[in-house]
Amino acid sequence: MSNAPLMPKATAVWLVDNTALTFDQVADFTKMHPLEVRAIADGDAAQGIKGMDPISTGQLTRDEIERGEKDVNYRLKLSESKVVLPPAAKKKGPRYTPVSRRHERPSAILWLVRNHPELKDAQIMRLVGTTKTTIASIRDRTHWNAQTLTPMDPVTLGLCSQIELDFEVQRAAKEKPTDQAYGGATLLPASETTRKEENEPSERNQDDLNVDAVFAKLKTIGGKKQDDDEE
Repeated sequence: MSNAPLMPKATAVWLVDNTALTFDQVADFTKMHPLEVRAIADGDAAQGIKGMDPISTGQLTRDEIERGEKDVNYRLKLSESKVVLPPAAKKKGPRYTPVSRRHERPSAILWLVRNHPELKDAQIMRLVGTTKTTIASIRDRTHWNAQTLTPMDPVTLGLCSQIELDFEVQRAAKEKPTDQAYGGATLLPASETTRKEENEPSERNQDDLNVDAVFAKLKTIGGKKQDDDEE
């Protein structure tokens, strides 16, 4: 907590009007100059300012004021607040880009659109600090300076860090589904190859039987011809 009370002038007005504290004591507590406190007491300063009771706001206690009224050399101590306020969360707004580098943002956007098409507009806005309208005009080549734009790395330009760029690229890669491209012919399943191997011996045996039957018939035919000649 700050050493000065809230609304020091209003607090000084209340202390001057409602206590017997000296100007030096009030000035030390409110962190004001004693002559300014004297001007408040004389009505020359802080006219129209409504006094604020430091007791009701928990900045002083009645005992502390009484102790100061009894001893002119005593310096009032600001009471510590019993309520602990959480630190205010920093709001994430659009990235601030220095004026000297704002003319380089279109080149950085063009580089991101060409080299990382998977990035969404919101991610480019976080990296470069631009608007959706500017991104759309660069994508459609309708930007007023589209003919002379040259893609430039935003990290080199100092618009973002390499860590921030890598983080956004990895996030976009995770969100984008992978395309299943044709990888060429694949091997047959084991069930088919095994079944063919089992059938091959039976087919060979059948072929062998057919060959033997043919030769047997030839032999019989040849034997009959020889018998006819002998007769």
